[in-house]
Amino acid sequence: MPNNNSNKRNNTKALFARQIVTWLLMLVVLFLIFQFFSTEGPQPTQEVMYSEFINQINNDNLSSVIIKTQNGIPYQIVGDLKNGGTIQANTTDNVEDIKNILIQKQVSFDIATSNTTFWSIFWNIVPWILILGFWWFLMQRMVSGAGGGANQAFSFGKSQAKLFTNNKPKITFKDVAGADEVKEEVKEIIEFLKNPRKFSRFGAKIPKGVLLVGPPGCGKTLIAKAIAGEADVPFFSVSGSEFVEMFVGVGASRVRDLFNQAKANAPCIVFIDEIDAVGRYRGAGIGGGHDEREQTLNQLLVEMDGFDPHTGVIIVAATNRPDILDPALLRPGRFDRRIIVGLPDTKEREEILKLHAKGKPLSEEVRLDLIAQQTAGFTGADLENLLNEAALISVRREAEKITQKEIEEAIDKVIAGPEKKSLVLSPEEKRVVAFHETGHAVVSTALPSGDVVHRISVVSRGMALGYNVQLPEKDKYLQRKSELLNKISSLLGGRAAEEIIIGEVSTGAANDLERATDIARKMVRAYGMSEKLGPLTFGKETELIFLGKELGEERNYSEKTADVIDSEVRKIVENCYERAKKVIENQIHIVKDIASALLEKETLQGEELRSFLALIKVENEEESKKNLQTAS
Repeated sequence: MPNNNSNKRNNTKALFARQIVTWLLMLVVLFLIFQFFSTEGPQPTQEVMYSEFINQINNDNLSSVIIKTQNGIPYQIVGDLKNGGTIQANTTDNVEDIKNILIQKQVSFDIATSNTTFWSIFWNIVPWILILGFWWFLMQRMVSGAGGGANQAFSFGKSQAKLFTNNKPKITFKDVAGADEVKEEVKEIIEFLKNPRKFSRFGAKIPKGVLLVGPPGCGKTLIAKAIAGEADVPFFSVSGSEFVEMFVGVGASRVRDLFNQAKANAPCIVFIDEIDAVGRYRGAGIGGGHDEREQTLNQLLVEMDGFDPHTGVIIVAATNRPDILDPALLRPGRFDRRIIVGLPDTKEREEILKLHAKGKPLSEEVRLDLIAQQTAGFTGADLENLLNEAALISVRREAEKITQKEIEEAIDKVIAGPEKKSLVLSPEEKRVVAFHETGHAVVSTALPSGDVVHRISVVSRGMALGYNVQLPEKDKYLQRKSELLNKISSLLGGRAAEEIIIGEVSTGAANDLERATDIARKMVRAYGMSEKLGPLTFGKETELIFLGKELGEERNYSEKTADVIDSEVRKIVENCYERAKKVIENQIHIVKDIASALLEKETLQGEELRSFLALIKVENEEESKKNLQTAS
């Protein structure tokens, strides 16, 4: 161990010394360049014979003369003509002879002496040595950079992949909470890398490529590293964007180099993160087939199709945009297997929370199962961030342990943003916000949509002046028509409370109106939930791959149908708004009681909030059917 520490210190010192030398070289070169450009160049002069120069003196044509000597011996005389211009001549005459002539003709003169010394030679030679040294240093960096060999002129074509070998910290499936189905899918790959003969004996071929598909933050990269850790093989990691550069042919060269390295280290795993950066549809961009990105993709396709399946090189790629990948990349023989890495369910969220809670001093009152229920829709990265935010809040408060209160505050911070203590609302604005948030909570409770109100607050967070935390009772993968209509009414509950109690509406419902209209439009156009238009879908959102997402729409319906769609959307939103107003009017006393408590305490949650919500009359099944019929 002491030897390792000594080597590390020596390496650190050497690196520091190299950095200092580099900066000194750069400063000297910059100084010399500055000196070169800032020094005025010599005036234009005319070279003449020495006899001609003496004639000019005798004819009284010179205004001044400079006699240049070296080690006491004149070697050049320079004179300024009275009518403009400069002449010069070489001479070896005695200085005194020249001086006598100039004195006789009354010409002013000066003697410029220079002596050849060691320092004069030194300062003339050293700058060139430094410039050549700096140039040599840059060339060495270009030759040896990015893992390039000494026999290469440049390293642009070398792969930028990072190689993780056995001496690196291993990540195994123990470090991946949840994702049980994904683990089962990749066990065959691990078994093949450990014991390839077991498969070759039966003539079975392992998938050449595995594509991990899922939303950001769900652990695709972590799963790929866990595969390598379980198989105990070298792991190459590279991003799709690292292939393509501004130089033509660099991407294809890097792909070839990556696969050559992989074959040399087989069996191994090559992980390409965000493969959509290089694997998009061909022929869709400006430049057609000559596009640099397309050349890179073509080389990737050739390499994946060409290498021997028994070499033990497995390609694992990750993307959250499988819809834009080139079909040739997804065909059998390349990415044979597609594995969905989706959002974690309640049980998986609890396992992820337990994993990230290790090393954190949690209070005994903290219940991770309840937190898992409150965090539906959170990814693994969100849950890690959640516990980290809770830890930071606890440190800020100088608490000994992380309590449930800090975790719930962290949930609010992740969902709605940080608390804005500097934003102070006027009493009237605070009253409007209180009734607005209470309206959401009351309507959502009276018209169940699958979400339960967990917290109401008039404390500003992020872009919101107040917020209402409604979380699903359980993981849901389908929504019924009645739940969608109730959701729209819940979104409009804040505006309904403002209109009935305050007497006029405010701008606070802008986002609610946008979300409500979006749900209603999807019900009509995408879900076939309009009685008038029937079970049909209208329009198709198209994506221009290189120009952005959902920039166009394929209109497969007439203008008359478009008018009917707008009419149906308006009808749904207006009827749901009337339902929300009716709920507020029927339970106005509860709305006022909750708003009063909210103004006093600023935040309502837990048992106190549940005691208020328990007083709300929930719409019965018969009323619900009748009202839903009217709303749709």
